[in-house]
This record gives sequence, structure tokens and C-alpha cells, in this order.
Amino acid sequence: MARKQQAMHVARTMSRRVNKAGVMVEYESVLLRRSFRQDGKVRHETLANLSALPEHAVEALRTALAGNANPGLVSAAGLEAVRSLPHGHVAAVAAQAKALGMPALLGRAGKMRDIAFALVIARVCRPGSKLATTRWWADTTLASDLGVAGATTDEVYAAMDWLAGRQDAIEKTLASRHLSPEANPDRLALFDLSSSWVTGHKCPLAARGYSRDGKKGLEQIEYGLLTDPAGRPVSVRVVPGNTADPAAFEQLAKDFKTRYGLQEMDLVGDRGMITNARIEQLKELGGLGWVTALRAPAIQALAADDGPLQMSLFDEQNLAEIAHPDYPGERLIACRNPALAAERARKRTALLAATETELAKITAAAEAGRLKDAGKIGVRAGKVVGRYKMEKHYTLTIDDTSFTWTRNEEQIAAEAALDGIYIIRTTVNETRMDAGQVVATYKSLANVERDFRSIKAIDLHLRPVHHYTETRVRAHVFICMLAAYLTWHLRKAWAPLTNTCEHRPEPANPVAPAERSTAAQAKASRRTTAGGQAVYSFRSLLDHLGTLTRNRLHLDGTPDTAGFDLVTTPTPVQRQAFELIGQPIPTTIGGK
Repeated sequence: MARKQQAMHVARTMSRRVNKAGVMVEYESVLLRRSFRQDGKVRHETLANLSALPEHAVEALRTALAGNANPGLVSAAGLEAVRSLPHGHVAAVAAQAKALGMPALLGRAGKMRDIAFALVIARVCRPGSKLATTRWWADTTLASDLGVAGATTDEVYAAMDWLAGRQDAIEKTLASRHLSPEANPDRLALFDLSSSWVTGHKCPLAARGYSRDGKKGLEQIEYGLLTDPAGRPVSVRVVPGNTADPAAFEQLAKDFKTRYGLQEMDLVGDRGMITNARIEQLKELGGLGWVTALRAPAIQALAADDGPLQMSLFDEQNLAEIAHPDYPGERLIACRNPALAAERARKRTALLAATETELAKITAAAEAGRLKDAGKIGVRAGKVVGRYKMEKHYTLTIDDTSFTWTRNEEQIAAEAALDGIYIIRTTVNETRMDAGQVVATYKSLANVERDFRSIKAIDLHLRPVHHYTETRVRAHVFICMLAAYLTWHLRKAWAPLTNTCEHRPEPANPVAPAERSTAAQAKASRRTTAGGQAVYSFRSLLDHLGTLTRNRLHLDGTPDTAGFDLVTTPTPVQRQAFELIGQPIPTTIGGK
């Protein structure tokens, strides 16, 4: 990996192309290049395109770089930097996008595609409102290179409408790329729902519902995200914010199956998503299996005296496969996680103590006569047990002048006996996955949850939604999904430079919590990579790449239009970032 830096030089290259008239034409490009030796080979890095300079200026620059320039021809005083624009971050994201074929994926070349492509890149580099984005990209090389510097707000909205009309075709391509039997032999897809709040009161999709953002009382939208098993986003669908999870799941599952032709696919979802009622819907659809988990009442029923779930199953191992006639054609894998059991016991103890502290205050107020009337006492006590969700663990006795409570020790003991136990139910047969693989598959839901964190807060800031029309709300969410697709690949490629664990070890025990590799632990403790470079977060690495600028230079004695652009010398980290995505540092950004 060692490099020996060489001086800059002027190189002339010839290329042949067929013009619109069908005639073969030769073109000469005059390039400013830097050579360096890497791994025993001489490599060249293009810094600027000098083709626009007059021939005498090119010759003057060539002789100056050769060390025998006539001071009258060229000098530092005669070379002026007239503009400097951040380049590295947008160039890196665009290079990754082109490596993934995203420009062609978006649609045919044209103004609408260029603006849509720029919106996706900007969402990765500097998420913000569309107005803020158009102002930001004018101060980078993104706007000039994609030809969107003069794009108006109306043109941006028109591009969003155009992209929304292309969503089905784009997602079908992604589904074919990542969910086809060839790419996804396990035939698994991850699915989950989330919500985000909306500004204003004019969006027809906005409604009050269960807010996963904790923004009670605000209108919101709800959306479902479909990914491959590794967490690559494949499709996103928006539904009104007051749509209940069961209804949303039914609507989106049908949509995914019919739209993408999903056959013999297993959806992986949590126990709040794929419930008994949803499973009946999947059976009616046909061709879709499931990997999910049982809720607490169902686990308690299986743990009854005559049930198949007995604590002796976990004497020597922490998972066991059981069966029950209520689940015909399905497999039940019972798991016990000691770490989760300890955490639930700790949390229950803390919540009981907090509840009893507040209940004691109500008792004291009733005894002192400050709180009277059974109705008022009951309302206050109900708020306390509801706040900590401890209603089932207490028996409350209320009258007009007194209030007493006792613990339901039998209920507490019954709940504690099942601490750390969860049961996965699936239609995947033993020939495709053993019990440990089923557990690992269910735990892979962490991938789609990570995508939601990236889309909503950490990387892409989907929320709040500022758009009013239904089409543009859907387009905004779709742009965030495409940006998440790019971010997924960039995070994976840049793992050696960031805190991301590059090679997470496969746990010998699938029920045990995931562990970081030794190398990742060393990187986290030292805050440096194995090569001694500082470790970056994904966002700080993009910021560092943004310090790689492209400077517009003008040579005295040449026309104003004959200037040329020069990319600054990259730092070792910047160069490595491009090497990790397998792309050279481009002097310009373009779509293909």
C-alpha cells in the first residue's frame, strides 16, 4: 500500500467516438496528472482537464512543471484561484451510486433524472429541506457537474413527481436484484413499520395515530420498509398515519406479493407485526411464510402445567424445539437468554419500587384527609400504575377516605418464571434452517431497525415531513429510502475507517447477545485503526471528504472562459475512502 509521490505532468490522450452524424471522430484531451507508485506499479491520478486552455498556456504550464519554464510564460503570480468548492463527499457518494448503477436505475438521462439524482446524493451528504438543499448544493461541485445549479423549487418538485411515478419500476429492479432466488437463496425478506410526524395540516396522508417518535398529538404518516436479509432497503410504502398496524401489514403484504411477484418468500417480522390474525391473512394470500415470535399470553399458555414449555428444557441448553396442536405446520423454537432474564428482573424491581413510592404518597394523602372521594383517589392511583404499567401486579382497595394496596405475589412470580424466555414460530422447515438459524434469522430484524434509525434520525433525517401533497410525501420518503440504500453500501465499504465492526463473529450460541470482533474492540478502545489512522463516524468521514476541494484556476493572459479546475491533493484517509469503494477520485461528477 506504500506510495511514492511524483511530480505533476501534462498528458495528452486520444479517444475516438462516433458523433450524432455517425462519423468516427478523434478527440484529444489535455490532462494534468499526478503519478505515484503503489504496490510496485506506477499509477496515474487525473487532477484537471486543461483542454479549454489555449495551446500556448498548456505549453507554458508543461514546461513549468518540467522545471525549465520561462518566468515570462507562467508563474505563481500569474495563476489565480477564482473559486474553491467542496468536492470529495459528493464525488464519493456519486461514485458509489454509479458503481451500483443508480443513475440508470432512476430512469432515462435528462433534467428530471439529474435533479432526482442530486436530491438522493444531497440527502446522504447534507439532509435538509428541499429549499435548503438547493442552496447547499450550489456551494459544492454537485450542482455544476449535474447541471442543477439553476434548478428552481418548481423544478425540484416536478422532479419529485417524476421520481414518484418511477418508484414501482425502480423497486421492481431492486426486488429482482436482492430478493430473487439467485440473490436470496434463503427466500427471506425483513419487514417493519414506522411513523414520522408531519408539519402543517394540509397533507391528506397525515393523521393522528400511534406515534413511534413519541410526538403525541401531532399528525403523522406511517410507512412500511421491506429489505433483504442483510438490511438493504428494497421497497417502502406510505399509508395514512391513523392506519393500525394490522391493517397496514395486510395492505402492504398484498402489495409486495402482487407487485414484485414474491413466491415462496418468508417474511420476518416482530410479534407485534405478524400476529395470529396477520398469519391468517398470509395463509389466504398463499406463497408467503413467516418468522415471528409469540406474545406473552401465548407463552404463558405453553408454560402451563401440562404444556410443552417446561423450565427443565433449559437445564443443559438455552434453546429447544417444541410443538403444540394450536400451531399446525409450524415450528416453535423456545429460547432462554440469561442476560435478558437478568435485565427484565432488574427492570421489574425498579418499576415496582417506583410504583410503590407513588402509591405510598396517595395512601398518606388519604389518611391525612387531603385526598377524599373514591373516584378521585381511583383516578390518581390509576395514573400511577398506568404510568409504570404495573396494573397487573397490584390489588387496590379504595373507598372515600382510605386507600390501600397489596402486591399480587403470585402474578409477579409467574411473570418472573418466564424472564428471558421467548418463542419463535415459523413455517421454515428443518431442511432449510435448523433451530439456531431460525433464531439468527429472527434476530436479523435488527437490520431493518437499524435502517429505520438511519433513515429517521442518524443519517438521513426523514422527519419531520414538510410536504403537503400525497405524491410529494411519498417521493420524499422514497428519496430517503434510496439514500438509505446508498448509505448501507457506503457504511459497509468504509467499515475499516469507521467504528463499524468489519467482521462480526458468528456466535457459537445463537441465543447469546451479539459480540464485536477483537479487531473492532481494539479499534474502539484506541480510537484508531490498525494502521494508526483516526477512526471516524460515518458523518465525520463525509465531512472530512468534503475538505477535498476542486479549485477553479485562471492563468493571466488567457480568456476568462479558459480556466481549468484542479482537485487538491487528497489526504491518506480521503484516498483510502475512494479505494474502499473501488473508484478513482473523479475530477467531475456525471451521471450515466
